[in-house]
Amino acid sequence: MPALVIVIIISLAFYVFYKIKYVRSSRPAEKKWISAKSSIALGAFVFTFGINQLFLTHSPVTYLVAAVFILLGGINIWSGIKAYKFYLPHAIEEAEGNS
Repeated sequence: MPALVIVIIISLAFYVFYKIKYVRSSRPAEKKWISAKSSIALGAFVFTFGINQLFLTHSPVTYLVAAVFILLGGINIWSGIKAYKFYLPHAIEEAEGNS
């Protein structure tokens, strides 16, 4: 599926982008907020990679590995969204305080 490959590449690019942004940031709350965004991107990468595996080969091992990837990606997305919502007000407050 070419569409899934495009989503995989874009989510991997966002993960790398946010990790670089994380390293360059000096504010603690902003670092945690950016880390949450990179966690969402990594979860999207793993999730779509697992879905893509379902279309490539059809064996029980592939289905098991794809299920693990989909589960781990979903958990990573979910925990990243929760962390994003938690750290967003802290990052805004920190940015306003340092302006």
